[in-house]
Amino acid sequence: MGSLSEVQKELVLGCVLGDGYLRKKVNAHLQITHSIKQREYVDWKYKLLKNIVITPPASYKGNAKRIGYRFFTKSLPELTSIYARFYQNGVKTVPKDINLSPLSLAVWYMDDGSKSRKACYFNSQQFDSKSQNNLLKYFSRLEIKASLNKDKIYKRIYISSFSVPILVNIIKQFIVPSMRYKLPS
Repeated sequence: MGSLSEVQKELVLGCVLGDGYLRKKVNAHLQITHSIKQREYVDWKYKLLKNIVITPPASYKGNAKRIGYRFFTKSLPELTSIYARFYQNGVKTVPKDINLSPLSLAVWYMDDGSKSRKACYFNSQQFDSKSQNNLLKYFSRLEIKASLNKDKIYKRIYISSFSVPILVNIIKQFIVPSMRYKLPS
C-alpha cells in the first residue's frame, strides 16, 4: 500500500467500517468526523495519520447547532485501493474476506460500538444484509458469538454477554481513555 504504514492501514479499515468516510474523485481521501465531545479520540486518529493529513482537526458547526470536529486526509492511491474493496457503486459494503487486526476492531468499536448491560453492539445498520453476514462470519472466526438484533427497522450486530470478555480482551489495549465508557464493566 505504499505510503501508509501498517498501523495507518489498520486504523483506516476500522474507520471505514465505522464513522469514517472515503470519497473518491481520481484518488480517495478519508474524512474523519465526530462530535466535539470526542475531541481526544479525533486527535488520537489525527496523530496516527498526521503525515497524510491536509490540515489539523478543526471544529465546525453542523445541523441543529451540533458542533463537530473533523479532518481530511490527502487523496492517495492506497486509499483508492481500500475504497475499491469497500465501496460498490458508491455504497459502503463489507467484503466477504474481511479480516481485521485488533486495532481495526477497536477503532470500529470506538466509532460504532455501544454497551447494554453486559452485552455489546456494533451499530452496523448502515450495511446491507450481505455485509452484515460477512461481519458475523468474521466474528465467528474469532469465536465470538454474534447475531443480528433488530433496532427499530434496521439490524445491528449483537455480541453475546458470554463473548464480551473475548472482544474486550482483543481491543482493550487500543481503547482511547475517553472512549473506555463504551466497554462493559
